[in-house]
Amino acid sequence: MARTPYPSDLTDAQWAIAESLIPPAEAGGRHRSVNMREVVNGIMYLLRTGCSWRQLPHDFPPWGTVHYYYRRFRLDGTWELLHDRLRERVRRQAGRKPTPSAGIIDSQSIKTAAPKKGGATATMRARKSRVASVI
Repeated sequence: MARTPYPSDLTDAQWAIAESLIPPAEAGGRHRSVNMREVVNGIMYLLRTGCSWRQLPHDFPPWGTVHYYYRRFRLDGTWELLHDRLRERVRRQAGRKPTPSAGIIDSQSIKTAAPKKGGATATMRARKSRVASVI
């Protein structure tokens, strides 16, 4: 029985791209009994809504199964590979080289050194609010 799609579900075109990057079942193991598209849809639903794993709707495979594949794909690099392939695809469609030639790191993202104990920050006076002084 087909379920009503959620807004976070992958389209057929999106699934065609993602499906080729999903690792096959491990050799020598048992065959997968779960629909991998539904697993990925469950992961996308969770990421989009921010619900907890145990609150995943029953339309999807069991939350433990979805979590297992999410974690497995994170550890084996599947998510990173999917991200890289999608980035390359978007860059090509925009008429750019597949990989960026430069990156920008802003000073708020990475701290270069820990602040020293004391110094100017410790002796700086607190500013008074101008609004409070009018009253």
